[in-house]
Amino acid sequence: MSEEPKVKIEKLFKIFGSNGKKMVSHVENGMTKPELLEKHSHVLGLQDINLDIPAQGIQVIMGLSGSGKSTLIRHINRLIEPTSGHIVIDGEDVMQMNEAKLRNFRRFQASMVFQKFALLPHRTVLSNVLYGLEIQSVSDSDALPRAQKWIDRVGLTGFEARYPAQLSGGMQQRVGLARALATDADILLMDEAFSALDPLIRSDMQGVLLELQEELHKTIIFITHDLDEALRIGDNIAILRDGAMVQKGTTQEIILNPADEYVTDFVADISRARVLELGSIMAKKNGKGGPEIDRFTVIDTAMQALMKAKAESAVVTEDGKAVGSITMEAMIQAIARPEGKSKGIESYR
Repeated sequence: MSEEPKVKIEKLFKIFGSNGKKMVSHVENGMTKPELLEKHSHVLGLQDINLDIPAQGIQVIMGLSGSGKSTLIRHINRLIEPTSGHIVIDGEDVMQMNEAKLRNFRRFQASMVFQKFALLPHRTVLSNVLYGLEIQSVSDSDALPRAQKWIDRVGLTGFEARYPAQLSGGMQQRVGLARALATDADILLMDEAFSALDPLIRSDMQGVLLELQEELHKTIIFITHDLDEALRIGDNIAILRDGAMVQKGTTQEIILNPADEYVTDFVADISRARVLELGSIMAKKNGKGGPEIDRFTVIDTAMQALMKAKAESAVVTEDGKAVGSITMEAMIQAIARPEGKSKGIESYR
């Protein structure tokens, strides 16, 4: 029996306007986002979103500007009220929580890291990290060592007395991450958390997040418009377009089996050799031998191993046991650019 999801989103609609609930039926009957705006002066934010998010993994939600991804994450802690639908977390519907329950949910169960850092400018680094603990009414004797622990873990030791204006963008985002982690919430909501950073700093912060996740095993919901970022950090990816979910699945599933032309264009320019794993393309039978390579090895690394061994095939293993085989020819075919002309993702904006 499969484990229940940590977060279960069911039939979630958000329609902005004075009479959103009445508009749901129009959308269910096939009215598009442009038609809804033109005929009824309402804006479709989310359309029938259904998504199960497992515990202790990183769920990426991505799409272009206006796709609804930030609207969706703000429903999880009810910063935005839905038009209809449910978000069930640990068996409890967030949409049915009264004011007191919702306040406690935000204090103890879900922390948020914002794109624009959202630090308090009049507070020092230490005081900013302490803020969530103060809201939780944690005593100073407990809060100070907890805050210092996370300041140290995100690499800001020695900057405790600095103010946000005295920090670089990357350092400010580290403060935001430390503040969220200090509350020890099960769920971490990250809304375009690294997109305001320069590429090298962004890559560094992605590494910090992945290192922390290996130890903490939080349920992380991460919003991004950057496919490379999504592929690097996500265990699962959901892609939105105009408020609707067009595909959800693992990184491997989305790259190998894009649901439509929109998703195909999203993944067209990625380096398949650096993303696709042998387990996704192997033959599930014994081959002609060769070196043993773990199933989670990406094609680029596996090709180098075959060339070094001067072999044309390899045994694919998992936990030291053979689970299939792979040939150099199969790897070349897997990384070849799919046939068909791409419109270019800009054409969908």
